[in-house]
Amino acid sequence: MVFRFAKTLDPITLFHAPSSKASQNALKTLQRAATIAESDAAPAGGRGEFQLEVTTAPPTADQLRNILDYVTGNPAGAGAVDRGARYAVGEVVRGARDAEDAIRKFKGDPEGSFARPVTVDWTNGQAVVGDNESEILKMVQQLNEN
Repeated sequence: MVFRFAKTLDPITLFHAPSSKASQNALKTLQRAATIAESDAAPAGGRGEFQLEVTTAPPTADQLRNILDYVTGNPAGAGAVDRGARYAVGEVVRGARDAEDAIRKFKGDPEGSFARPVTVDWTNGQAVVGDNESEILKMVQQLNEN
């Protein structure tokens, strides 16, 4: 008998605000994508199943630093490719001018300063700010490069 370890699923986190229409839309998009990934209708060569984590809590300071790296195209982010800035820092932390300012504002008011929804693919170093369905789907259905 051969024993195999179960493949760990890529974690995708939605930083969610249930009262926000945009956040509700992002959640619906992710739930549909997760259902498709679990079915036989998943695109060939795509990511397949992923672990969806939905949280109403703000990210930790370390998670925020990673998210800022991902959205600004900083190649220091895990797995991030230098593809240019996709979002301004101020779209992640309201009113922030740069990463240092974002961290400072966030530490002062994590609940009020962090903009939701933000969907994060920790494995591939990507994040989508807002509820742009095509961007979220592109991120979660990406082709495996392994």
